[in-house]
Amino acid sequence: MKPIRKRYRALVDTWRSKSIQFIITASFTLIMIAVMVVVSLIVYNKFSHIAEQNTFLSNQQIVEQINYNLEVYLDGMAEAFDLVDRKIRSGPQIPDSRLHEQLTTIFETREDIVSMALFSTTGELITGLPDAELRKNTKLTEQSWFQSALESPNHLSFSLPHIQNLYKGQYKWVVSMSKGITITRNGAPMQAVLLVDINFKTMDELFRRVSLGKKGYVYIIDESGGNMIYHPQQQLIYAGLKYENVEQALKYTYGSYLDESTGETRLITIKTVNNIGWKIIGVSYMDEIVATKKETGGFILWLLIAVVLLVLLISAFLSAKISQPIKRLEKSMRKVEQGDFHIHIPVTGNDEVGRLSRRFNFMVTQIRQLMDQSIREQEAKRKSELEVLQSQINPHFLYNTLNSVVRMAGSGKSEDVITMITSLSKFFRISLSRGKTIITVQEELEHIRNYLIIQKIRYKNKFEYEITAQEEALPYKTLKLLLQPLVENAIYHGIEYMVDEGFIQITASVVDGKLLFEVRDNGLGIPPDRLERLLSGTLPQEEGAGSGVGVRNVQQRIQLSFGEPYGLQMESKQEEGTVVQVWLPLLREEGGEAKG
Repeated sequence: MKPIRKRYRALVDTWRSKSIQFIITASFTLIMIAVMVVVSLIVYNKFSHIAEQNTFLSNQQIVEQINYNLEVYLDGMAEAFDLVDRKIRSGPQIPDSRLHEQLTTIFETREDIVSMALFSTTGELITGLPDAELRKNTKLTEQSWFQSALESPNHLSFSLPHIQNLYKGQYKWVVSMSKGITITRNGAPMQAVLLVDINFKTMDELFRRVSLGKKGYVYIIDESGGNMIYHPQQQLIYAGLKYENVEQALKYTYGSYLDESTGETRLITIKTVNNIGWKIIGVSYMDEIVATKKETGGFILWLLIAVVLLVLLISAFLSAKISQPIKRLEKSMRKVEQGDFHIHIPVTGNDEVGRLSRRFNFMVTQIRQLMDQSIREQEAKRKSELEVLQSQINPHFLYNTLNSVVRMAGSGKSEDVITMITSLSKFFRISLSRGKTIITVQEELEHIRNYLIIQKIRYKNKFEYEITAQEEALPYKTLKLLLQPLVENAIYHGIEYMVDEGFIQITASVVDGKLLFEVRDNGLGIPPDRLERLLSGTLPQEEGAGSGVGVRNVQQRIQLSFGEPYGLQMESKQEEGTVVQVWLPLLREEGGEAKG
C-alpha cells in the first residue's frame, strides 16, 4: 500500500505543479477522449449488433426467396405433370396416336422435361417420350420413384436427384415426379405409373446463383433421412472430405442457429419446402461478420485519433487565451511572495480575471491585517503564559502550607516539618525553572510528587497516591505545571469530602505516537451535565470554586502551543471517580516534535 500511496501522491504533486494552461488543455482533451471513447464503444457495439441482426435477417430473406422460387418452379412442374395426367386419363384408348401428339407437344415446349412415360405395374412401357429404346436390366420396378407411386396412388411424389438410366444414350441428372393413376386400356381399367423426369440442371443453376457472403452457400436435404439433394461441393461430401451437421439441421423446420461442429462458427438458416419436404439450408460464416467489425473498429479508431488531434489543437488555443491574463496576475503575486504586501493591481474589467484581481487586492490587505493581528496574538500568548505561571504559585496554597508547618512545629513533628519544607522547596524550584516553560516529563512528575507530599501531610493522610511512568516517556518534553491544576481539582472536589480514603494515580506513557498523562482518582465524580459544560468550556466562571478555570487554562495552554489535535479528555462517574487524559506531541527539543 505504501508504494502505491507514494506513487499516487507523486502523481498528484506532478499534476498540481503544471500550469493552468496545461491543466485546461489536458483536462479538456481527456474529457473529449473519454466522451469519444464512450461514444465510439456505443456506436461500435450498436453497429456490431445491427450487423449480426442484418446477417440473420438477410440469410432468412435469401433462404425464403430460394424457397419461394423453388416452390414456384416445382408448382409449375407439378402443373405440367397434371396436364400430362389429364391428357392420359381423358384418352379413350391407350396407346393412341392423338395422345402421343399431345404429349409430344408438351415435351417439346418444356426444355426442362427430360422424359415422360407411362408404365404398367409390372414395369411394361405403355407409352412415352422420347422415342428411344429402353435399357435392359434397369430394375425399373425396384426404383424409388416407382415404389412411391405404387405405395401412394394418386399422390405426386418427388424423388431424390439421380442419373436417368431408362433410355439408352441418356444419362442426365434428374428429379423424377411419379404418381399411380388408373387408365383405360383395351376397354378395361388398369393401374399404371406415370413418370415425368425433370432436368436437375435448372434447379442447380438456381441454387448456384445464391451467395451468402464470400464463403457462404446453400444446400438441400430431404427431411426423411437427411439425404443430400443438392450441395455446391457435393463431390467433396461424397468423398468424405467435407462434413455437414445434417443431424442438427433435421431438428429444425424453420429458423436460425449457430453451429461449431466443423471447427468454425457458422450461421445456419433453415426453411422447409412445402409438399415435398425438402429442407433448404443456408450457411454463412461468422468470421466474415467479425472481419466487418474489425474494419469498422479500425475506421472508428482512426476517426477517434483525428478528432483527438483536432480537440488538442483547439483546447491548446483556448487555454492560451484563458491563461494569458492569469499569467499577468501571477507576476504580481510573485512580488507578494517576495514580501511586498503593499502591491495593488489596477482592475479594468469585470470578467473572472478582473474579479480575481479585486479579490487578490482584498487578500493582500487582509494578509497585512492578519500579520499585525498575529503579532498582537503572540504577545498576548506570551503574556497569558506568564500569567498562568504566576497563577500556579498560589498564595493561598503557600499560606496554607506555611500555616501547616507552624502547627506541626508547635506540635513537635519535626520530621513532618522537614519533609514538608523540603518538598515545598523542590516544588518552587521546579515551578520557577529559571523562567523556562518547557520541562521534561521526569521533572513534571517530580513537581507533582512534591505537591502531593505536601497535600498528603496537610490532609493528614486522607488519601494515597501512586506515580508511574514508562522509561521511554521520561526524556520527552512537556509544558510546565500541567498536572498540578488537575491534581488540585481531584483533591479539592473529588476526595476532600469523601468518608473513605482517597486514591490518586498518575501515569505517563507513549501511546500511538503521542505523550499521554493520566490523572485518575476515586473521588465523588462530576455530574454528567456539569462534565459536558466543563469539556465544552461553557461552564460559567462566576460559579466560584469548581468552575473549571484550572482545567480550562490547561486546555488553552496545550492548544495554543500544539493545536487542536492535542488537549484534555475527561470521563467521570459519580461515586466512582474521574479520569483525566492529557495528550501531547512527542517533543525532544523545545518547539520540535520527536522524529522516528
